[in-house]
Amino acid sequence: MEGLADCVLRDVLTRLGGYDAAVSEFVRVSGSLLPEKTFRRICPELDNASRTLAGTPVSVQLLGSDPACLAENAARLATLAPAGIDLNFGCPAPTVNRHGGGAMLLDDPEQLRRIVLAVRQAVPASIPVSAKMRLGVADTGKTIACAQALAAGGIASLVVHARTREEGYRPPAHWEWIARIREAVGSVVVIANGEVWSVADYRRCRAVSGCADVMIGRGAVADPFLARRIGAQGESGDAAGRAADWHELLPLIAEFWSQVQRRVEPRHAPGRLKLWLAALRPTYREADALYWAIRPLRASDETARVLATHGVAAVCAAA
Repeated sequence: MEGLADCVLRDVLTRLGGYDAAVSEFVRVSGSLLPEKTFRRICPELDNASRTLAGTPVSVQLLGSDPACLAENAARLATLAPAGIDLNFGCPAPTVNRHGGGAMLLDDPEQLRRIVLAVRQAVPASIPVSAKMRLGVADTGKTIACAQALAAGGIASLVVHARTREEGYRPPAHWEWIARIREAVGSVVVIANGEVWSVADYRRCRAVSGCADVMIGRGAVADPFLARRIGAQGESGDAAGRAADWHELLPLIAEFWSQVQRRVEPRHAPGRLKLWLAALRPTYREADALYWAIRPLRASDETARVLATHGVAAVCAAA
């Protein structure tokens, strides 16, 4: 979720609790050795023992296709003591795929093995190396071969987004394939991902995939309390529960807005807020109203005034 699930949103979401770990946006590796500041820009949590302010460990994700270059950059990243190094073999974005990165690598299981092996050998054994994959590019013909190649390279864990690259984010997610992958990769920890929007989805995903662990992405952005409810194994989807959640979320929207203004140019700050509010709209009617109120705005000062009319600025001032 490049451009949305950055360090600011990681900070806000993990404050609400329920998250065992997080993964950064990807760092694009393409032919050069990146400076330390690049890793710190994408994952400033590296300067906090690779944890969010709430204490959630954050792995840094690398995206690329050249084993030697990825290994060289992983070695430099390792000097910053990340909680883990994750390799992206799941991104379906055309701009990434045109250069042979992300999900397009799933057409070449042997290249996956070479990449993982090179990275694993380049970093200390104390730093776990993980990967994320989809079920394939256009079909599932190489799914098992890809998973086994990643395991052979030395990954400690594997997140499986249970759709192909061509399926994008269209439902359903094929959780039954994750169960097949689990059987094929032996002792590698497999983590299920895809179409988990509720506690009920989480339970079904675990039942079908057989996985003990589930990664939530868009579901967490749309419902920031989802991980906490999963941990409590309870639903609170009624109107009263959502209203209470929204009241608890208000100071964190204020914090999000404050941090975004410090991190990006003023002309980009309203757009970042709109992105998150757009994701929140299906869950909270208050978010829907706030989104439509700020949607036509371009300036930060105008946006701040509208936020004040919806109670956000007042909560921020109190904080």
